[in-house]
Amino acid sequence: MAFTSFIGRVLFASVFILSAYQEFNEFGVDGGLAGKTLKPKFDIFAKLVHSNTGAQLPEIEAKHLVAAAIAFKGVGGILFIFGSSFGAFLLLLHQLVATPIVYDFYNYDSESKEFNQLFIKFTQNMALFGALMFFIGMKNLIPRSQHKRRATKTKTG
Repeated sequence: MAFTSFIGRVLFASVFILSAYQEFNEFGVDGGLAGKTLKPKFDIFAKLVHSNTGAQLPEIEAKHLVAAAIAFKGVGGILFIFGSSFGAFLLLLHQLVATPIVYDFYNYDSESKEFNQLFIKFTQNMALFGALMFFIGMKNLIPRSQHKRRATKTKTG
């Protein structure tokens, strides 16, 4: 059972680790392709948040967003492989921040092709989010250490 669980964590974390590796290789000076595609989406998301809540998101360079995403996915994925709840929290935080920004289906008409593609990817990432929450919940159900009671020895005369 433990080996099967380990293989499952490796396969699950490979999605994040391989993505972080690819973004790291393309990073360059300006954040690479991920930075170029993320910046306009982040700006649109910031305007949407400001118009709906009145809160102003800070101005962040795209390369810093991509670098944070690489760190969260890479470190979180590696820690997750070894069963760390902290690694799962890092991946959860990445999913929480990145999913609504990258998969902005809400900016498209519901009849458009882009809407359908982005909505499918959004729901897939929400499934990953749910799996991480399930892992954290199950990890918290398992007692940290179970104290074994020592059998009392009877004294013989």
